[in-house]
Amino acid sequence: MLWTIIVTLVGGVIIGLLGKFLAPGDRDNIPFWLTVVCGIIGMIVGSLLYYGLFGVASNVKGNPDYGWDNTTKGIDWWRHVWQIVVAALAVMAASFVTGRSGRGHRV
Repeated sequence: MLWTIIVTLVGGVIIGLLGKFLAPGDRDNIPFWLTVVCGIIGMIVGSLLYYGLFGVASNVKGNPDYGWDNTTKGIDWWRHVWQIVVAALAVMAASFVTGRSGRGHRV
């Protein structure tokens, strides 16, 4: 359980920062903790979308260790791309909701 929490937080930081980097223009002006939350959302939703669209690779079907969070025998590079894109969308949504667009100083 502790290992899952650690991996989720570290993955959330990495995927969130990559998503923040990918977000266009000034749409990424959000606090660090919200970046981590967006990264965790990107990890979960991106994995679920990837699994829903592509399923498990044919060379690992039938193995109970493979599912929505592990779809190949190696590193799921394309799943990570989906996670980063979803995290970038989450960063843009969080920026819109919090009103932090970086367009200037608010008085």
